[in-house]
Amino acid sequence: MRVSSGAYVSALELFSIGIGPSSSHTVGPMRAGAVFRAALEAEGQRERVDGFRIRLHGSLAATGVGHGTPDAVIAGLRGLAPETADPAVVHGQWARLEAGETVRIDGVALRRSDVAFEPHARQHGHPNALTLVACASDAVVLERTYLSLGGGFITEAGVHPSDADERAPAVPFRTMGELLALCAGRTIAGVARENDMAEHGGPALERGLDAVWAAMVDCVERGLSARGVLPGRLAVPRRAAQAWAALAERGDPSRATESLSVYAMAVNEENAAGGRVVTAPTNGAAGVIPAVMYHALGGSAARREDVHEFLLTAAAVGSIIKANASISGAEGGCQAEVGSACAMAAAGLTAIRGGTPAQVENAAEIAIEHHLGLTCDPVGGLVQIPCIERNAVAAATALTASRLALLGDGTHVVGLDVAVETMRQTGQDMSHRYKETSEGGLAVNVIEC
Repeated sequence: MRVSSGAYVSALELFSIGIGPSSSHTVGPMRAGAVFRAALEAEGQRERVDGFRIRLHGSLAATGVGHGTPDAVIAGLRGLAPETADPAVVHGQWARLEAGETVRIDGVALRRSDVAFEPHARQHGHPNALTLVACASDAVVLERTYLSLGGGFITEAGVHPSDADERAPAVPFRTMGELLALCAGRTIAGVARENDMAEHGGPALERGLDAVWAAMVDCVERGLSARGVLPGRLAVPRRAAQAWAALAERGDPSRATESLSVYAMAVNEENAAGGRVVTAPTNGAAGVIPAVMYHALGGSAARREDVHEFLLTAAAVGSIIKANASISGAEGGCQAEVGSACAMAAAGLTAIRGGTPAQVENAAEIAIEHHLGLTCDPVGGLVQIPCIERNAVAAATALTASRLALLGDGTHVVGLDVAVETMRQTGQDMSHRYKETSEGGLAVNVIEC
């Protein structure tokens, strides 16, 4: 179960390879289904099961269909994992159920009536929850409720890790203030590396970071060539490939100012199509970090040490945000998703451009500060409008934040810890209508054609 303990979240967990369109609504529920299946097997009950019930609560119910949540849960119950599953195999099961067909999970029939949507229910006070029930002759064999925490992280409701399960980082910190105090003679990436090496070992960490970057590059480049219409009733056309071709007519498209935004759109179009992406730190914000890295590091020709420094720096900043606020749109609005990704990208970019830890912190704070209050209001419950363009704009903001920070010496009035706490408070005060329920904002004011 992908659950973090303490503040630092491994870069290999914060950046996980999965499928679109949502880390909280697709990746998390798929993992929940797989964990439930494993629990059945551990108790020796799986062979007895002759029926499943799936109940989606809160935001998972409100926008679950557009995010592919039922498909994801079914895939997890079949034992598939987001890191390795073929997206084409995962998607399409809900459409079959709605058409009156039966879907089978290890020979057990699942029907449309076995899936319930409860958008106004909150389990354990959380906006993203699902309850899975396994039956034998109509008697309940196992029932579990899981919370999808954002970024693909899940936990079983009501179950807390024991002290023995807690991972104590080699170099513990919870706030940016604490992290900066550790950076006397070390970089932020250096602190993150010590923590990750203690958990994974050096070779595994290097391979993992390489795999994350390779998946990011592949996603950008697929998105730059893919054409057509994105799935869903909005019939949104892909634009990245056409925009890239238009830039190429002017000369080298990678040198164009607009290329950064096009890279971000390419990734988020792949995500919206349900393709393979890197959660960074969520799927809805998956385009920001890859776009900034691809643009700043020269694409696939990037130096390995720069890639690793960028990802590790970004992971340290993302860990602080996750520990003290949220990276979930259902909890904090889009400020928690795209805002967090922008701060992580600004931090990573500043680090590889020679910034001091204080300048890195300044860049991350600028990025967060100018996303405060950003709502999550996807039209039609789809990760398309305004999500795709929003990633493009945030990538440009990350670049601006880094440039501003590097013009100074790291001295500034508002610290990242203050900005993160402000984001937490803002998300807490924000109406649920603007937190991935599609009940407010653009989601209700745009006429769906």
